Amino acid sequence: MSRAGFAAIIGAPNAGKSTLTNRLVGAKVSIVTQKVQTTRFPVKGVAMAGDSQIVLVDTPGIFKPRRRLDRAMVRAAKDQAEGADAVVHLIDAFGEESGKPGDKKSAEDAAMITESLKGGRRAILVLNKVDLVKRDHLLALTQTLFDSGVYSEVFMVSAHTGSGVDDLKARLAELMPESPWLYPADQTADLPIRLLAAEITREKLYLRVHEELPYAATVETTAFEDRKDGSARIEQTIYVERESQRPIILGKGGQTVKWIGEAARKDLGEILDRPVHLFLTVKVRENWQEERSFYADQGLDFDA
Repeated sequence: MSRAGFAAIIGAPNAGKSTLTNRLVGAKVSIVTQKVQTTRFPVKGVAMAGDSQIVLVDTPGIFKPRRRLDRAMVRAAKDQAEGADAVVHLIDAFGEESGKPGDKKSAEDAAMITESLKGGRRAILVLNKVDLVKRDHLLALTQTLFDSGVYSEVFMVSAHTGSGVDDLKARLAELMPESPWLYPADQTADLPIRLLAAEITREKLYLRVHEELPYAATVETTAFEDRKDGSARIEQTIYVERESQRPIILGKGGQTVKWIGEAARKDLGEILDRPVHLFLTVKVRENWQEERSFYADQGLDFDA
């Protein structure tokens, strides 16, 4: 009998949710950068394990929201967890140990999530980056978290190296309900191609200018054409909120946007398995974070 269901991966920003999702699927379905809150909307990756199909939902990080976009992202993450067949709470064990300001904030967010799980069904606790953590600290952290009573079991993994991930995947496969598969066996993601293309470019944008540019940029695929020679022509616009931010993305002599385009084109060519012609434009769109249409395109609740 086949099995199929949904497993939501929740956690604080930058806990490694997207890296874990990609590792479980065995293909790139979520973008990964060093910038916290990179994932803005739930991304579904499809993992196969024997007769089981696990639809992994990579959710935005859960934290104390301040902006409208923050609130929409956190609401989306919680909604996905409520409707899933299994919930994985991923915690950055290395960040818990370091005590650095950024890691301390992530630890506080993780504690908030643990507290929010009380009174509901129990989740699977997954400690990430365990290869970087001292054994005594790891054991103490595991005991403290497990004693909260909100977790059914614990797994220790390194999403980066893949250590421990197969055991987690096997357990998730067991937890999926009996059901016909929800997607074809060779499908790895459930994401519109235009949105996927925009996400890949946004990843490269953040990788290149993450220190200079705050969360003031987004990417929209404005045209996608299947050409007769089998290639794809993609036109995208990178929107920023202020005119002063355009030069940051363009770079001297257009070198920065050229790098972003070349890196995105390479990834898209590999994902789509065909040549890609990518054309980028940078424009100012002052209030894109307050436009209802942006939230609708991302599947987010504008009024969250």
